[in-house]
Amino acid sequence: MSPRKDPDPSASVPSFYGAELRFLRESAGLTLDQLVEGSFRGAPLLSRIERGELGMPMDLAVHIDKRLKTGGFFQRHCENVQQARRSGIAAYFADVVEMEVRATTIEEWAPGVFPGLLQTDAYVRRLVRAGKPWLKGKEVEKLVRARMARADFWKRDDHAYYWGILHESLIRRPTLPPGQMADQLDHIAAVIRNSESVLQLLPEAVASGPVMMGDLRVMAFPDAPTIAYTENVHSGQVIDFPPLVTEYRRSYDLLRAAALPPEASLAMVEEAARGYRNEAQQRD
Repeated sequence: MSPRKDPDPSASVPSFYGAELRFLRESAGLTLDQLVEGSFRGAPLLSRIERGELGMPMDLAVHIDKRLKTGGFFQRHCENVQQARRSGIAAYFADVVEMEVRATTIEEWAPGVFPGLLQTDAYVRRLVRAGKPWLKGKEVEKLVRARMARADFWKRDDHAYYWGILHESLIRRPTLPPGQMADQLDHIAAVIRNSESVLQLLPEAVASGPVMMGDLRVMAFPDAPTIAYTENVHSGQVIDFPPLVTEYRRSYDLLRAAALPPEASLAMVEEAARGYRNEAQQRD
C-alpha cells in the first residue's frame, strides 16, 4: 500500500480547510464513511475535500459541523466562499471550475448551448441577457468577465484532454447576429484544432438518446475518482457515487457512437461559419 498523501495546509485555502477537516475527523476517531453517514454526499467526495482538491458544499459543511461539534466553523467558511463566488460564477458550478484545472480528461455533452470553455464574449453576453434580462449592465459585464476568465484553461501546458459533443442544432440556430455567429464557430474550430482536442456533432436526425435534455460533463483525475456533472437551467449537480458515474460514462459513450466523426464535425462547423460570414457581408 502506498503511503498516505497528506495535504499541505499552506498550499491553498482549500488545502488548509482540507487538512483541518482531516485532523478533526481523525481526532474524533471517525472514518470517511462514518463522517458522511446521514448526509447526501459520499466518502470519495469527502476524501477529495480533505486533500484540498475541492471546496466543501454547504449541505456537507452543516452536516460536518454538527457531527464534529465545530461551532459552525465549516459553514462560516462556505458562506464566505459563496459570497466570493457571487462575483461571477454560479455557486453550483464553482467546484467544477476548480476541478477542471486538475482534470486529465474532460468529456462534455452540450445539447442546448455551446460549452463555457468554447464561448466567445459576445455569446456569453447574449446568454446572460437572455437568461437574466433584469441585470444591469455592470452586472452583466462582471458575469461575462468571469466566464471568459475560464478560457485561461487553454493556456495551460497541462490542460485536460478535451472531448466535446455538441448537438448539430447549435451551429444551425443563429443565436447571434451572422457576423458574431461566424466568430463563435471559428473560435470553436480554432480552439479544438490548436489544442488537439476532439469535437463531434450529434446530427439533428438523431431524435432521441441518453441524456438528451441536459448538459453532461465527465472528468477524470490522476489521483482521484472520476466524477460526473449534470446541469439544467439554474442548477447543477456533482456526482461522485461510482455506480452512477459509470452509468453516465456509458451514456456518454452511446452519444459518442451516435455522433459524426471528429473531422467531419469540424468541417461542418467551419462550413457553417463561412455561411454566417457570407450572410453578414451581404447585409453590409
